[in-house]
Amino acid sequence: MKYSQIHFSEQRSFSKGQSSSEIDLYQLQNLFDIAAFWAKGRSVEDLGIAIANSEPVICVWDKEQLIGFARATSDGIYRATIWDVVIHPEYQGNGLGIKLVETVLSHPRMQVERVYLMTTNQQAFYEKIGFQSNSTTTMVLYNQSHIGSPATGEVQFQESLVPLSQN
Repeated sequence: MKYSQIHFSEQRSFSKGQSSSEIDLYQLQNLFDIAAFWAKGRSVEDLGIAIANSEPVICVWDKEQLIGFARATSDGIYRATIWDVVIHPEYQGNGLGIKLVETVLSHPRMQVERVYLMTTNQQAFYEKIGFQSNSTTTMVLYNQSHIGSPATGEVQFQESLVPLSQN
């Protein structure tokens, strides 16, 4: 495998077509379907929303082919979370995944007190980078239905007024 054509880039935009300066959402959808059991079947529209609400978004390219991807969210001071780390199976085992995560971690938005991530089977991989298992902080709320229209990114919030006791 020749690595002279492989490069990392921070993405600031995305498209449903092919452009060297943008993430091709169809290539990303295909990469997830091939290499990420936890992300199979994600729609192009939902991927666009996730990317638009993430920073940094890092891609790994072999020429014009998307072969790696990771994104993160951060409050910029206290906490950040890394999401959707994936390397195409044909490129795994050559250090690209470690370089990808290190690239995400070096981004200014990731200079926070704690960085979290969730993984099902790759604990040993992340431990090589310095992550530690932490069984005390993971909780999840599974939303049974979404309020608003996820396709447009519009969300409606309902205000709930709770009367204060008059003691």
